[in-house]
Amino acid sequence: MNSLSDLFLSGKRVLVRVDFNVPLEDGKIADDTRIRGAIPTIEAILAEGGQTILMSHLGRPKGEANPALSLRHVAAHLDSLIDAPVVFCDTTVGPEAEQCVASAPEGAIVLLENTRFLPGETTNDPELARQLAELADVFVLDAFGTVHRAHASTAGVAEHMAEKAAGFLIELEIDFLTRALSNPEQPFAAVLGGVKVSDKMGVIEALLDKVDHLLIGGAMAYTFLAAQGKPTGTSLVEEEWLDEARDLMRRAGGMLLLPTDHVVADRFAEDAASQIVEEIPDGWMGLDIGPETRTRYAGVLARAKTIIWNGPMGVFEMDPFAAGTRAIAQAMASATQNNGTLTVVGGGDSVAAINEAGLADAVSHVSTGGGAMLEFIEGKTLSGLAALEN
Repeated sequence: MNSLSDLFLSGKRVLVRVDFNVPLEDGKIADDTRIRGAIPTIEAILAEGGQTILMSHLGRPKGEANPALSLRHVAAHLDSLIDAPVVFCDTTVGPEAEQCVASAPEGAIVLLENTRFLPGETTNDPELARQLAELADVFVLDAFGTVHRAHASTAGVAEHMAEKAAGFLIELEIDFLTRALSNPEQPFAAVLGGVKVSDKMGVIEALLDKVDHLLIGGAMAYTFLAAQGKPTGTSLVEEEWLDEARDLMRRAGGMLLLPTDHVVADRFAEDAASQIVEEIPDGWMGLDIGPETRTRYAGVLARAKTIIWNGPMGVFEMDPFAAGTRAIAQAMASATQNNGTLTVVGGGDSVAAINEAGLADAVSHVSTGGGAMLEFIEGKTLSGLAALEN
């Protein structure tokens, strides 16, 4: 597929699919990592003399306009980050959108309204894709967080454009993940957390013949522990995945590490009574990895030369159960800075932990796409990237 640098953009209208699906709190942007990630591509198009037209989704409005999820919230923030005026269009396609693009001042950035306000976006409606393509001469896909979805604004519009390319953020994401997976410097460690084993089973399978250490945390660890016959109290366990978990542990052998102590609570609440235990008692639920496990996992990461991390170690949004996730963030940063380890972080909570700790610049790469990162690791075809192929 073409890179952005392969295209001649001067005087052309360039439609860019970015990923501005950012967390909002009271209408304010809580984390602008994804917005900042798109800026190199935007600045390159402006420098080449192209007219930049941005489109993105925000949240899940399910095909209906929702003022709380308008990209108007993003327009002002983008304007503060970049040295160019930002024009917001309150429509996405059709004559009003075309007029908005045509009337934008030279050198301005146009931001279209939320693509998911349109009912045909997530079903990849061909007519919607055609209308989007009519807005521009060139299409650039730079939304790594959506490349695994065949939507009208990703794969669909690309089918209607003769000139198309991957943006710089997409290239950066693919470069780091390829370096980590194709020829990793050993030892190679993967840290996987989150809620469900079922969501990560394909990733674990894909990593079995690549990694030296597979560190498991989060609620998914309790399914593995239950498969070993260990007590899990009222912790979340996917009973229907116990056989698969046993088989995977048998094949993984000593490379798969599980928590040996836990921070448990008597209920799922930030102010719940909590304690540190080696075995989870009846009536208690595991909500984070314990201090012994944190130390053990950090020791493994300190010796690694390649690390991939996706998913929190506990209920990260509750402060009493965030220490495990923060410990992994610190261990990742220390390995990068002290050993030159290649470190890649992805997934919403993992990225939030790195950012909260002020360590985003201390790791090699912070991915903007959790789900896309996992599917890339699994070796799946990513629909958005496939549509860019020449």
